[in-house]
Amino acid sequence: MNSQTGSRIVVTGATGNVGTSLVRLLSEDPDVEWIRGVARRTPGWTPAKTDWCAVDVTSEQADLGEMFEDATAVVHLAWAFQPTHDPAKTWQTNVLGSIRVFEAAADARVPVLVHASSVGAYSPGLKDQAVDESWPTHGWPDAAYCREKAYLERVLDVFEHDHAEIRVARMRPAFLFKRESASEQRRIFGGRFLPGPLARPELLPFLPDIPGLRVQALHTDDAARAYLLALRSPQARGAFNLAAEPPVDADLLGEMLGTRRVRLPRTGARSAIAAAWGLRLLPASPHLFDAVLRLPLMDCTRAHTQLGWHPERTATEVLQEFLDGLQQGAGTDTAPMQGHKVG
Repeated sequence: MNSQTGSRIVVTGATGNVGTSLVRLLSEDPDVEWIRGVARRTPGWTPAKTDWCAVDVTSEQADLGEMFEDATAVVHLAWAFQPTHDPAKTWQTNVLGSIRVFEAAADARVPVLVHASSVGAYSPGLKDQAVDESWPTHGWPDAAYCREKAYLERVLDVFEHDHAEIRVARMRPAFLFKRESASEQRRIFGGRFLPGPLARPELLPFLPDIPGLRVQALHTDDAARAYLLALRSPQARGAFNLAAEPPVDADLLGEMLGTRRVRLPRTGARSAIAAAWGLRLLPASPHLFDAVLRLPLMDCTRAHTQLGWHPERTATEVLQEFLDGLQQGAGTDTAPMQGHKVG
């Protein structure tokens, strides 16, 4: 994609957290001729210049090549976080489905492929020193999410070698939040038994302070702007870290929520999560918790200098907006992001 008119963009996973932000940005861009949104279910929401294709990218019956015809870029966002109890199922969607998208893009001679990687692809790292895009991407092997993201990094290594004519950008964002994603993320990670205390911080008796729990956050709209800049820039190749400041830890959350912090050993926290997950009371697995404790902090200098990208919201503002969304049961008119009132 470049600054000329007539850009034609296919977005897989277009009805999810990042997809809705990116499709909206693309629909407002005068340089974009059309957007083809690919999702398993057609939403009620239809931005300007957008047509929807109700397709499961893992289906052998889906003609992805036909959907990619005449596109100047494919942005691959489609991803399934659940079921965490069936990693073979998420592997089929996330890894095999992604490989089908990559191969179809090559067969259709699409010149640009932008892939949603993640901080979860990175190998364990320090919590007091940010790493750049050269840090190893072997993930945390026990967590399906990280394992799948890391595997696709290797797939893209081969893909780029075999298809040097295609410009490939890998976006590696931190944890992404926005007001409208609150209900979806509560369902994915918290489940139906956990909304109240999270949505109403005053009900929290204390905030667990777990050693190693220090991560980065980013507003989804800021991530979408980075995707747009990567599409626009003919020099944007390779990986780009995306995160906002400051890093999120118990001290920051405690100040935000006005809640006292109580030190909790990793083993105790993990045991509680593992028990709830084992009883299917909590969708998020203890393996993902293990990974989060080990994720490195990311240095975003490359995105700043090569894309001209800077987040417009701090991590504190992002989390406050997300908490407000939880309180309101916020969402939007797509199947993954339907709102849900919190009791």
